[in-house]
Amino acid sequence: MTKTEQNKQIALNWIKAFNDHDLEKLLQLYSEDAVHFSPKLKIKQPETNGWIAGKSALRNWWAGAFEKLPSLHYQLENLIINDKQLLMEYLRQVDGEEEIMVAEILEIDENKIVRSRVYHG
Repeated sequence: MTKTEQNKQIALNWIKAFNDHDLEKLLQLYSEDAVHFSPKLKIKQPETNGWIAGKSALRNWWAGAFEKLPSLHYQLENLIINDKQLLMEYLRQVDGEEEIMVAEILEIDENKIVRSRVYHG
């Protein structure tokens, strides 16, 4: 399997873990010291300036999201992949909220996500 094919599988596993609200499977995709950027982090935790690092911080962030948004679902719309990173475009769906188009870039090293960045449209 090529790196590009492996990265595609990481993307599909990422979407599935989010949609299943399976925090452990999601975290398994990340390196121990992975960093993550989100504009929602910047708003909800301004002291982070939008960035968190490490699995513990990722766990806390996503556990809160899964708890507060039990209907959270991502519909994959587009996937662009190379051997080092991928770009996912997905529709963020939550009951009672307007759908939001999201772009997320995952940088991958040794089959683990080392950096992720989210952009909302």
